[in-house]
Amino acid sequence: MKVGLITGDPGHPVLASAAELLVRRGHEVAVVPPAGPVTGLPDVCLLKARTPQALALAEELERRGVPVVNSAAATELCQDRVRMADLARAAGLPFAATDAAGRLGELADPAYPFVVKSRHSRRHDLVARVDGPARLRELAERWPEEPVVTQPFVPGTGWDQKLWVVDGQVFAARRQSELATGTGKSGRAEDWQPSAGRAALALRVGEVFGLDVYGVDLLDGPAEPVIVDVNAFPGVRGRPGAPEALVALALRVGARRGPVLAGQDRARRGPAGRALAGLGRGVG
Repeated sequence: MKVGLITGDPGHPVLASAAELLVRRGHEVAVVPPAGPVTGLPDVCLLKARTPQALALAEELERRGVPVVNSAAATELCQDRVRMADLARAAGLPFAATDAAGRLGELADPAYPFVVKSRHSRRHDLVARVDGPARLRELAERWPEEPVVTQPFVPGTGWDQKLWVVDGQVFAARRQSELATGTGKSGRAEDWQPSAGRAALALRVGEVFGLDVYGVDLLDGPAEPVIVDVNAFPGVRGRPGAPEALVALALRVGARRGPVLAGQDRARRGPAGRALAGLGRGVG
């Protein structure tokens, strides 16, 4: 089987370990740059990159019959924190109240303390606790044009509960919260075993969002755990068994791939279509 990895970082520990396992078992692994091109249609693709080019590439592959994990639509949904919160709360998940706030400088009479985040989730985005007007002015000067959302600050225990799910298997750790430390950086991490209820909550998130590989960030609320973020295809670093679960998922999904209609490859237009212009060649 040919497994494509849509990533700008093929050396990422989980992907590298999964690729090594696949090759050892006799499968072919192709690293696919987020903007393409790709040579030969893979049987399945793992979508680790989340740039607009990577999403367009994944959509084009899906149109040509290649299953993508996670799907382009599910991945894109998790990048918009307003849509994410709306879907979660509509499904009855205990997601933190999340309000679209425009830009930081446009906030009027906010209730302190609160948490501000970039509306569009990405690497090195804005996530900060705001305790008063001085901190708000500082952030507004540093991020003047950034569309943001706000969430109530949940004191919790000072630890973020990180749950990662790969094909129905739950992995977890606790990490000292960057918001609790006041340093802007996460503190130490430690192994942590979630309760059955929290593991079930993480699995329910995957059902609601249509995700197979994802992360759920939880905090202890006053009465129940509160979900504060959902991430498509997170790092899952240092979790024994995660690469094996990812390999099993890729092989199972790839085995279900349906036939690709021959004439479709040359019918696509746009940047993604041009990046994939060579996909039809070399397909048996």
